[in-house]
Amino acid sequence: MECDVLILLTNDDGIYAPGLRALERELRQIAEVCVVAPAVEQSGVGHTITFLSPLIVREAFEIDGSARRGWAVEGSPADCVKLGLFEFCKRKPDLVVSGINGGLNAGINVLYSGTVAAAIEGAFFGLTSIAVSLEYDEHAQFDKAAAIARAVIEQLLAQKGAEPQLFNVNIPTAALDGRREVRVVPMGLERYGEEFEKRTDPRGRSYYWATNEPPPRLGSEDTDTTALSKGVVTITPLDFDLTKRAYLEKMKTWTFPT
Repeated sequence: MECDVLILLTNDDGIYAPGLRALERELRQIAEVCVVAPAVEQSGVGHTITFLSPLIVREAFEIDGSARRGWAVEGSPADCVKLGLFEFCKRKPDLVVSGINGGLNAGINVLYSGTVAAAIEGAFFGLTSIAVSLEYDEHAQFDKAAAIARAVIEQLLAQKGAEPQLFNVNIPTAALDGRREVRVVPMGLERYGEEFEKRTDPRGRSYYWATNEPPPRLGSEDTDTTALSKGVVTITPLDFDLTKRAYLEKMKTWTFPT
């Protein structure tokens, strides 16, 4: 039986990533799902798009050939959403979901994230879009995180109005067991990744490895970064309009030489 709701599902960890597979299983209980994801990991590529070279796409299956995974794109998460919308979804999807990412995408890291960029791409085209990320753990429990994500997504769909919305959802490891809290919070602005570890290669050349450590002190405002540090699941409504409107109005009074 055909489902009324169609979801375009993507990620930045690649089409065989366990987070994508776990979220697909959950979403198929509430919707038809079209999977279009990068052929290989694309973490940290931000909103890269491909236009100087062709996008190679293949239909992907499980290694043993037992099941179809979806469409694997040799491109970025944003490329995947574009192709999904215009080539692979049989109709305009009702929702774009990106994730589950292996690692949080909170605070200023939102600007670097391929996971969030895929959701932004969906929002560009007038679709409610949701990015979902789980705190990094070598033995991440993606199945539990996917169940939480599905419940959040169902609630967001229930509240969905006429205008498309863009959401960033982050799940800390502490929220996977026991009673959890979900909180709507703004994006934190603390800087990450200010430290580098200096090393020497076998030929004596110096190189640097970004530690990407979180900020030493979080601000006092209740944001995604502070809430996540307390084990709270966070939802942040985002917008891709980067115009600083208050300053725009001030600048309209300026006189520029011509």
